[in-house]
Formats: sequence, C-alpha cells, structure tokens
Amino acid sequence: MQDNPFILIPFKSKEYFCDREQQTDEIIRNISNGRNTTLISPRRLGKTGLIFRVFEEIQERNLPYETIYTDISDTLKMEDFIKVASEAVVAKLKKHQRITAFVKSLKSVRPQLGLDPMTGSLQVSFTFADENQKQSTLKDVLAYLESYPRKIVLAIDEFQQIREYEGANMEAVLRKHIQHMQNVCFIYCGSKKHTMTDMFTNAKRPFYESTSFCYLEKLPVAVYASFIKEKFENAGKTIDDASINYILEWTRTHTYYTQRLCNEVFSFSESRVDMDVVLKAIRAILDSERERFREIRRLVTRAQWKMLTAIAAEGSATQITSSAFLSKHGISSGPTALRNIKALIDKELVLADTNEDGTSYSVYNVFLSRYLETERP
Repeated sequence: MQDNPFILIPFKSKEYFCDREQQTDEIIRNISNGRNTTLISPRRLGKTGLIFRVFEEIQERNLPYETIYTDISDTLKMEDFIKVASEAVVAKLKKHQRITAFVKSLKSVRPQLGLDPMTGSLQVSFTFADENQKQSTLKDVLAYLESYPRKIVLAIDEFQQIREYEGANMEAVLRKHIQHMQNVCFIYCGSKKHTMTDMFTNAKRPFYESTSFCYLEKLPVAVYASFIKEKFENAGKTIDDASINYILEWTRTHTYYTQRLCNEVFSFSESRVDMDVVLKAIRAILDSERERFREIRRLVTRAQWKMLTAIAAEGSATQITSSAFLSKHGISSGPTALRNIKALIDKELVLADTNEDGTSYSVYNVFLSRYLETERP
C-alpha cells in the first residue's frame, strides 16, 4: 500500500513539507547571527511544522546547535511553564545521559521523575513551597541551558500564553533572565498576532525590540498546486488541474485544511482523481465534522451563531458595522455586531486580521465556514 503523502501531523520530513524555504533560511540566519526570532501565524498554518523543518535543516547542515521544542499552550501559571520546559529539556538530554546533571542543577527544589503510562516519555513534577522557589527554579533551568556545552535553539510555541498567567508578571520574569543569555537562541512562536506584536513592539513591554520578526502567510497557490500534483504523481496517481484549483479554493489555501482534504482525496482515489472524487471527499469531511459543529452551535448564543454564519457567508468580512452588512444578515445594530464578534474572537471561532487596509474577519475553521454556508442562523 502507498503511504498517504498528505500528513496531518505538524512535521515528518522535508519530503512531506511544502516550501517555506525562505522562512527556513531566514530563521537559520537569525540563529547563526545570534538573533532571537518572533514567529507569528494563525493556527494550523504550518508554524509548528516550520519549527521542526528548521530543526531538521540545522541537523542536515551539521550546524553546532542542540534544538529543543516546547509547547506552552496548555499552561496557566509559572509552575506549569517550568514543568513543560523541564520535560522538553529532559527529552533532549535522554540521548546524552545528562539528566542527572540537570536535576542536580536545580538547587531550589528536587523534581520527581516518572514515566507517562501512555507514551512512556519522562514526566517531571515539582512541589513548590512559595513564589520565590518557583522563580529560583525557573532561573536554575535557564542557567543550566546557558551552561550547556553546545549552543541551544529553544522554540517556545504559543508564547503569548504567558500573558494569561496568574501571579507574577511572567513577561518581566522571563526577560530578566533571558536578556543576558548568550548560549541559547530563542524562537518565540505565537498564533495571536495582536498580542504577539504588542509583546515585542510595545515600548512598555519587557521584550520590546528584542527579536527579529517572521510572519507566516498562506502559501502561494501556484506553489501549493505544484506540491499537490507532485505528491499524487509520485504515488502513481493523476489529478487534473481543475481538481487541484478547486481544492485550494475550497480550503482557501489554509495549510491544515488543504492537507486534510488532500489526505481524504488520496484515500478515496485509485489511479485517477477528478472532481467527483474531490466532492466525495468534501462530503465525507463535512459529515464527519457535523456533530462537532452542532456542538459549537450549542455552546454559543443565537446572536453569536448568526454573526458566525454572516462572516462565513462573506468569506472575509470587513465593514461589519455598516448598514449594508447589518441589513443583509439581519443583525440589529453595530454595537451588537461588535459585541458578538469580540466574543467569537475570544472563543477562537473568528480570526481578526489587521493590516494597513483595516481589519478583516473570517471563520477560523475553514471546514466550519464551508458548513455554515449551507446553514441558517
């Protein structure tokens, strides 16, 4: 059986990864010149995959760096950050038999090590007596990385989450330690553009002007079309240009949703792919997602669902308080529209993209957006 080349995990190898060559080179150039990077993109556009592509390229070029990745999206406080960061360090050190040295370097508190019963990976747990012990342990973790015999590239995914931490100002605490580090190069990754931009461009914030920026946009249609065609042909299957163009238009060239639809199309196809196969795959996806979308409807107010449906009908909406938009979609007033759009953004159901032309709004989940096109509020 031919392996499906359209993977749904963030990264497997460069053979399954579409383009991003410019961004890969840009980030590696930052690393080689001692510059930290702020990487920003909407969710599921390939940000995490790009990080691992950079890590793979570092290894292939035999560059003198250890690479460590940690995702803090589920963390709520400083001790959570210390735990996931320590587990990321331990996962890397496992190959180098340096775990004992790392544990001993934590002078304020001794962590407990154990195995995750599901994955078999090492888990790290801490018991802190007070706030000072937490901050001392965080300092010890960073000091260990700073003293490591090889230079380190540390990628922290969903970095904007530290804004939500209870207790101490995590931005200020981290910046205090990081600003003097020379052995570690940081990649700060985030999906909330406004928050991440404010963290690094607002003169009142601790991380002000401390990094180079890399914004991840959607892939060019021609580049993605060529990638799709190549993957089908390498598997001994043909796909016509009209089908490829329809896939990219229907998924709005959003990386995850394009990969998911292509994965489904590949699974339905034999030697030849045409529009019938593409439409069959689309129906299968929407059928599989239908109950989850209905659950979302139950979790928002009727007015929010109406607003979500209105945004989906537009594809990308800009003048959401204009009389034309309100009248077209049966929304009572501009303040009502603003209140509901804010709630939908907070719930990450709507993406707000601001540039020099203003702010545009779209449904974050492309499949949900396509589903809503056929629904009534």
